[in-house]
Amino acid sequence: MKRFAAVFLSVSVLLFALPISSSASVSVSAIAAVLIDADTKAVLYSKNQDKRLAMASTTKIMTALLALENDKKGESFTVDSKAINVEGSSMGLQDGDKVTLKTLTVGMLMLSGNDAANAAAVFMAGSNASFAKKMNERAAEIGMKNTNFVTPSGLDEENHYSTAYDMALLGAEAIKNAEFLEICSKSKYTVEFGAQPSRRTLYNHNRLVKEVEGCIGIKTGFTKKAGRCLVSAVRRGGRTLVCVTLKAPSDWSDHKALYNYGFSLYNESEIKAEPIKLEIVNSEKDLVAALPKETPKIMSRQGEKISVKTKIRPFEYAPVYSGQIVGSLCVEVDGAEIYETELILSESAHAKNEKLSEKPLNPFERLIEWFKSLFK
Repeated sequence: MKRFAAVFLSVSVLLFALPISSSASVSVSAIAAVLIDADTKAVLYSKNQDKRLAMASTTKIMTALLALENDKKGESFTVDSKAINVEGSSMGLQDGDKVTLKTLTVGMLMLSGNDAANAAAVFMAGSNASFAKKMNERAAEIGMKNTNFVTPSGLDEENHYSTAYDMALLGAEAIKNAEFLEICSKSKYTVEFGAQPSRRTLYNHNRLVKEVEGCIGIKTGFTKKAGRCLVSAVRRGGRTLVCVTLKAPSDWSDHKALYNYGFSLYNESEIKAEPIKLEIVNSEKDLVAALPKETPKIMSRQGEKISVKTKIRPFEYAPVYSGQIVGSLCVEVDGAEIYETELILSESAHAKNEKLSEKPLNPFERLIEWFKSLFK
């Protein structure tokens, strides 16, 4: 296959967007809350977003992410008996149980298992304290500047804290991981574990997965000190928002209200790009037009900078055919890629001296012809 050259061509763009609808102010029960665009990190709503607070079991977002990023996530091991002896919510681990890190991740994200978080931490780092160092290192990479992890589970510790904004950054990072997203977006998940491993179905504590259109997770949390904490994500029209509430008596209602507000700021935009003229070597036609396979339609907010980039080879050798894929067109909003579609040729171009009656053979037909040649 020919390699693509990173050739970025200027594209004429016409945006057709409805005026942004006015939205009433939002009132939430949370002590701290934030709503961000997961792609651009734009803050759409904030209330005490940088206030340091306990974040309870939303901590497990980090523990689960590190588990799924671990090279041994599929390796079976026996849980540490001391690690699983912990108070609070549990996935039901017992001495002698055999698990994998991925299974423990399901236990964390579905049932908020403290036993699962501790077992994962000890397996990956030897102790909770050593694992906390890994958590804080990863937090620094994400840009969580007002966070300090002490426990893998989120059980209360004096110096264990974060902010609504930092937890939103963590949530946005976590759902980039395909396995994390695949788990936390489901209402139930079947895994296999135990001393004699058996199949068990775990049910998600996050009500929003069923109650809010487009909800794709992420994690609930509660302790007496932290109160009700919730990190969630919703994807609609190609845009993803992440919402965080800390110490929120009415967290479900808070998130629903914030998503209604947030998505009211977006309207659909249609992008029309001018045809790209692609050089065809050794053809009767010097140039053939390449067009997007489909007209891009994106959700955008007033004031966002929209740009279109194409990735296409500088030329093609004849023959080429109508519908042939020759590159891709990407739409970026404030520098974040949110949409991609293929670029295809609008017409065919035969090679010089090519017999026009001859049609190109597909791979199967070429294989048949090769077999025939063996017996000639």
